[in-house]
Amino acid sequence: MESLVKFVQDEFVTKKDFPNFSAGDTITVYYEIKEGEKTRTQFFKGVVIQRRGTGATETFTIRKMSGTVGVERIFPINLPALQKIEVNKKGKVRRSRIFYFRGLTGKKARIKEVRS
Repeated sequence: MESLVKFVQDEFVTKKDFPNFSAGDTITVYYEIKEGEKTRTQFFKGVVIQRRGTGATETFTIRKMSGTVGVERIFPINLPALQKIEVNKKGKVRRSRIFYFRGLTGKKARIKEVRS
């Protein structure tokens, strides 16, 4: 049964070419919003907190600060409204899910950048 599900996902789910990113990276996600009959592109820029799942069900969570309030958004990788993903900074973290980042403020909330 699993092989049948994998076959259907490989054949019928359209794959988009997004850059490699992981937890700790700062990325900008451009996605389409439909308002009535009009569509517009909006972006969400923040730090990747986690990537979870595999294949068609893979998702990633981004966190940004809007004033003094933290805002998180979960995006499925295969969301049809996703237009592009830009990696702004590669971060160096030791974990794949950095939930501790939610409790940090000020200078402690900085992530070291990987120079390549």
